[in-house]
Amino acid sequence: MDDFRELLKNPWLFLIVGYVFTISIETPILMLGLSPEHPMKRRIAAGFWLTACTYPIVVLTLPELFDPTERRLSYLLVAETFAPVAECALFWVAFRPLQYPWRDIGIITLANLASFGLGELLLHLLGMMPSVEYRL
Repeated sequence: MDDFRELLKNPWLFLIVGYVFTISIETPILMLGLSPEHPMKRRIAAGFWLTACTYPIVVLTLPELFDPTERRLSYLLVAETFAPVAECALFWVAFRPLQYPWRDIGIITLANLASFGLGELLLHLLGMMPSVEYRL
């Protein structure tokens, strides 16, 4: 287990493992929750596509701006605001006009919150949660 935790410190490996983890949580939520106007193929594709657009920024770019250990709260506020806002915007631009835009936006946001919460829980269970104060 220590070897696995050490491997995950590599941001490129974390990107791959985290992406698979994230889509495994978000895609089923999108499949069940997106409005009926979206065919199942679109719902599944959205699970892979939306995360593919935002996850590299969250994992590779934002940690360069906000150290996730030293400035954890700042990092989380920016990353967990950026991801759902960007994904909702991408979805809206790609599939507008939407019959039920607030439902779709809500489900995309819920999927992001679920993957964030379960990701934080997993980091805690793996002993990889930074032990720092949450400060801006």
